[in-house]
Amino acid sequence: MITKENLLAVTTAEMADKWIDALNATAERFDINTPDRIAGFLSQLAHESAGFKATRENLNYSAEALCRVWPSRFNAENCQEYARNPEKIANKAYSSRMGNGDEASGEGAKFLGRGLIQLTGKDNYTRFSNAVGVDVVENPELVAEPEMAALSAGWFWSTNGLNALADSKDVVAMTKRINGGTHGLDDRQAKYAAVLASMA
Repeated sequence: MITKENLLAVTTAEMADKWIDALNATAERFDINTPDRIAGFLSQLAHESAGFKATRENLNYSAEALCRVWPSRFNAENCQEYARNPEKIANKAYSSRMGNGDEASGEGAKFLGRGLIQLTGKDNYTRFSNAVGVDVVENPELVAEPEMAALSAGWFWSTNGLNALADSKDVVAMTKRINGGTHGLDDRQAKYAAVLASMA
């Protein structure tokens, strides 16, 4: 069971109170039930969500950042047109992939990243919806709220075999599975150690 002390190792008392019930329901459902699994899960989620504060992708990019982050989607000719317009950026950046329709469909913005490990794209929202029996395709904003934000992270965790990586205490492999690389590894490792210490 996840305790408030475990959460206080990686977030504030206010956030711990807000998230503890949703996280425990998720942990029970997806067998995140040992110290190593709980430490892996909480440390990765805390990093991904800025201490359980961010559950919705922030796409408020400058023109320069757009060209750097999505060079295949934005260039010198169009980046000024999209800069600082998150909805328009999402519709362009996520168009015609991950099950989304074209830019005009609006599905890029509708299915942008939400949750504690960001669920992104209509395909992923559909898979998660089918797995848990809650229609988040029609109601994608639910994924930004505690119950579904935690549950979607647990679903991702389970679907991607992260309990096994947690069992082997492999923070690097967990990070790569979630992030695609090792972005923020030092912070993730520090948070992992802090959660484990909170169980001593």
